[in-house]
Amino acid sequence: MTSEHVLLTPAEMGRADALAVASGIQSFKLMEAAGNAVAELVAERYPDGQVLILCGPGNNGGDGFVAAKKLKELGREVRVALFGDRERLAGDAAFFADLWNGPIQAARPDGLRGAKVLVDALLGAGLDREIEGGLAELIEAVNGLRVPIVAVDVPSGIDGTSGQVRGVAIKADVSVTFFRLKPGHLLLPGRQQCGEVVLAEIGIPDSVLGDIRPNLNRNNPDLWQLPRLEADGHKFTRGHCVVMSGGPLQTGASRMTATAALRTGAGLVTLAGAHSSLLIQANHVTAIMLKPVDGAASLQLLLHDQRINTVVIGPAAGLGEATKANVLAVLASQVATVLDADALTSFKDSPEALFSAIKARPQRAVVMTPHEGEFERLFGKVDGSKVDRARSAALRSGAIVVLKGSDTVVAAPDGHAVINDNAPAILGTAGSGDVLAGIIAGLLAQGMKGFDAACAGVWIHGETGNLWGGPGLIAEDLPGLIPDVLAELTE
Repeated sequence: MTSEHVLLTPAEMGRADALAVASGIQSFKLMEAAGNAVAELVAERYPDGQVLILCGPGNNGGDGFVAAKKLKELGREVRVALFGDRERLAGDAAFFADLWNGPIQAARPDGLRGAKVLVDALLGAGLDREIEGGLAELIEAVNGLRVPIVAVDVPSGIDGTSGQVRGVAIKADVSVTFFRLKPGHLLLPGRQQCGEVVLAEIGIPDSVLGDIRPNLNRNNPDLWQLPRLEADGHKFTRGHCVVMSGGPLQTGASRMTATAALRTGAGLVTLAGAHSSLLIQANHVTAIMLKPVDGAASLQLLLHDQRINTVVIGPAAGLGEATKANVLAVLASQVATVLDADALTSFKDSPEALFSAIKARPQRAVVMTPHEGEFERLFGKVDGSKVDRARSAALRSGAIVVLKGSDTVVAAPDGHAVINDNAPAILGTAGSGDVLAGIIAGLLAQGMKGFDAACAGVWIHGETGNLWGGPGLIAEDLPGLIPDVLAELTE
């Protein structure tokens, strides 16, 4: 696995800087490389007109002074405006401010006119307070301009750890960041504020990651490997997935889950449920098998079949004691399990009973796939960023947690996590999550480890939406796109 997809929090990025300096790299060289990278992007993308660079009192402002000097050397008309007192500049930022031989005006809302492109070097990714007062007014004025905006590291006002807006934030067209992306570049709403994110290398060696030991990545196929089809394989070696059906009037969700599991490569898929529900299912499926199950005891008997290695329960399963009993019956077995929707909400008043059942067999994979509402019903209010919350839930429950959204986070109980950013907005449609549950289950059935199956499933799900490419998508369209995504991954 390569390290290019590693994400660093602002604190970890600060440590990377410090380790680079400790290795003999001069800190002002890092700042010079960062500022020059910003200037080169501006010169290439926006070759004409005046450049206005807004500098803050910290290192981000120092990057801005470097960019100003470089752009002036390239023959551009450059204005520099500083928010705050010049005396607050220190260290490398003060050094590069002294090297700027042009005027420095005060950064004010009424001093922005005339620029054809604006560089935001006001605040860095480590912002830890709400923006208010004069700075908030300045940022709002910047957002009212109709000129391209290039942000240094992250747009001012974005928390680089959580992606949250700290009161108000600049909306950039491009953000130039350094060494590694931050979580705030991918988590919403930060991702929307960043625009295109360009990563620039500034001389920090990859070896510093060995000391930092980051455990957060941007989800990508380089992080996991799909199951391989062996020449001597057959349907049973590719796994048998059971999907619990909803009631007679709620069969669609489980059917989409089952279809997705089969399309993803599970050797056999069975829909299990009440006889009345299976009569409805029988009118819609062919390759998917049907198995009557009447309550938790009957489900336990079914799972005595050692060839069954994966179960999905939750899509339109119904809320209440019957679903709780079925979930506990599944967790009493050794099968890999995907818990979605009603399987989670049914335990809202007794979450520890669910978590205890999961932790009783830590060697088997359990993947939970809640959206924000289901997450809060099961785990309550959890503080912190989306990554923090997913990690906390995974540790508490013993399960791999897939906290869904356009910025889905997958977290394991050991703290490893990924942020997924390839899912288009069109996936926000009824039944889309049921398909995701089936994709993950199909990968689990084929022997993928739980965390890898969850990460791969989320990415494949996102790519099905990208393959569709436009409006009109409904969840039933997604399973048929899975083979095309898998084909691209195996080329």
